Amino acid sequence: MTDPRQDIQTFLAGLYTVDPAELSAFAAQGFTADAQIDFSTPIGTLTGSDQIVEGLVAPLRAALKPARRRDLMVIGGENRRDYGGQWVVSLTHLTGLFTEPLWGIAPHGKLVYLRMGEFWRVEDGRIVEGRVILDLLDLIHQTGIWPLADAHYGSPTLFPAPATQDGLCPANRADGAAALDVVEAMLSALHVYNPDTYGSDGQVGAGGAWTPDFGWYGPGGVGSTVAWEGFVGHHRAPFLRAFPDRKGGNHYCRIGDGNFAAVSGWPSMTMTHRDTYLGVPATNRNLTLRVMDFYRCDGGLIAENWVLLDYIDLLSQMGVDVLEALGNR
Repeated sequence: MTDPRQDIQTFLAGLYTVDPAELSAFAAQGFTADAQIDFSTPIGTLTGSDQIVEGLVAPLRAALKPARRRDLMVIGGENRRDYGGQWVVSLTHLTGLFTEPLWGIAPHGKLVYLRMGEFWRVEDGRIVEGRVILDLLDLIHQTGIWPLADAHYGSPTLFPAPATQDGLCPANRADGAAALDVVEAMLSALHVYNPDTYGSDGQVGAGGAWTPDFGWYGPGGVGSTVAWEGFVGHHRAPFLRAFPDRKGGNHYCRIGDGNFAAVSGWPSMTMTHRDTYLGVPATNRNLTLRVMDFYRCDGGLIAENWVLLDYIDLLSQMGVDVLEALGNR
């Protein structure tokens, strides 16, 4: 019996290496005819292999030379949420020389690492549904341009692979349920916070969910950091000041596999824009946020967390069209 995680990983890599004349037929082998994939802004929803090739794969192959996947994590399993299904989840970079424009972003001819988070529902070895976030804010930053008034509360570093270097189809799959249990307990406790310290019970210290030195790797605009102090200072405090009534959860998918777990909501958060965020003054608008979180656990605690957020969509709701602004520079 083949491993669906490895099969999907091989298929996704092949989308960028197969001969262009064979791309359409190759894509049809991995996506069902009615596969519906929701992508982050500005791509939107694509249905069927032809639309996915035309709307995603072909533009990426044209812009990045040669476009190649560099996977950090590939895990899979049964969805714990009522939404159900068997899912394969991947965290990757698409690399290449950025030589042609991509969705309004001007190329600079140098090597880039485009972050991508992917949740794929699989039936009989083929993808029937999915959600994908591409970190275009980080890609813009890699070209030497920043389109917003404020930038990166943390450090805009390259996403690292798991410290244990075992995130690709982990072998010890039995631990997946325990890893997801830890993540779910953390998420539940994270809802309630102290408005003065931005702390939440059940996070660090005795009985907490995180290791003392955990790594937290955020998207373009937020950046990465370490430990609870860094997490609060470089992400949580600015976010909660801006969106103090945020409510999270609403996940369509939660899976665990080995020491890894992943969750995603589309959208996951609802909130009101009450204070300046990334240089955008409060609009008092009701907003939603699409979220993907990837975790590595160690000894019953969360040791690393990679986060992808559809900030191009969020900023659009805040009245800032990042991609249009790039065209007006």
